[in-house]
Amino acid sequence: MGTFTKILIASIFVAYVAVKWTTPGFDPESLRGARVLVTGASTGIGEQMAYHYARLGAEIVITARREKVLQQVAEKCLSLGAQKALYIAADMATDSDPDKVVDFALKKLGGLDYLVLNHIGPSPFTMWEGDVEHTKWLMKVNFLSYIQMAWRALPFLEQSKGSVVVVSSLLGKTTSPFVAPYTSTKFALNGFFGSLRHELAMKKSNVSISICILGLIDTDSAMEKVSGITKVPAYPATDAALNIIITGATRQLELYYPWFTYIMTITKDWSPSITNYIVQNSYNYNP
Repeated sequence: MGTFTKILIASIFVAYVAVKWTTPGFDPESLRGARVLVTGASTGIGEQMAYHYARLGAEIVITARREKVLQQVAEKCLSLGAQKALYIAADMATDSDPDKVVDFALKKLGGLDYLVLNHIGPSPFTMWEGDVEHTKWLMKVNFLSYIQMAWRALPFLEQSKGSVVVVSSLLGKTTSPFVAPYTSTKFALNGFFGSLRHELAMKKSNVSISICILGLIDTDSAMEKVSGITKVPAYPATDAALNIIITGATRQLELYYPWFTYIMTITKDWSPSITNYIVQNSYNYNP
């Protein structure tokens, strides 16, 4: 066995141990009565987070574009044990709706303990062909609205010693084909909120920021796009959602889910040519 292989195996083991066994203890009771705003909650990971928060007895405001679906999710949250479950339809591509949603949650809940930023705009899974306008629009939805909502909520999270939970992606740490506009928004999220976390720490702020780096999750929208194209395994949305919630509740800096996503983020710098080969051969593409 070569030296590089030994180092790689040892590093993978260390990374696995770090991710699996350094998680602070999670007390489910800490979320009973917690005031939570979850965006992108009509389907997928956001919907599953709403249900987990409900089971834990939180007070929840959910938002997405589709009002009827939000109503159904809110009703289910109440049946699962949420102390409150309210909804507000919003379009995060507008200038006013991000602030409107935060203001609604503050009014209805009387404050905020967790701001969970999870929404994304639809984007084609295809090679980029110069659609700059779509990229601008997606940046507004996937990135600019996040920082707008965080800024609006920060004074109230400061009062409650609360948390901002940012749902990002492995595609914000390493590049991949077919998702250039999407991956640009996730790189922006990781960079901005990583910098903001430094600034809050330097100001001795009460607010924590958790950035959640996710691999491929088996949401309907994701599976519809990649079915038959990628060989990458998908992981359950409900499990990802619970891990995100625990990460925010324990004020961890980052979540890597599934755990091997952490390996990808470090090996890409050690051996970019090997990483590029793996990424490019993870797709069924015939030009």
